[in-house]
Amino acid sequence: MSPGLLKMYVSFAGMASMGLSLLFLYFSRYKLKGTMKFITAFIAYILMIFAGIVIFIVVMSGPTN
Repeated sequence: MSPGLLKMYVSFAGMASMGLSLLFLYFSRYKLKGTMKFITAFIAYILMIFAGIVIFIVVMSGPTN
């Protein structure tokens, strides 16, 4: 697998975790109550941080040949 293709799949993983975090935040704010609200919000923020780090690394690593 070429480095460019690997970077593409890693960036897709970052975008997928960003989408999951948006869904978790929506459910935690509008649909859930009690303890599940805090658990899903915590998971959402962890996924958001992970996505930000992944996308930052992919962008800052520069272009591939």
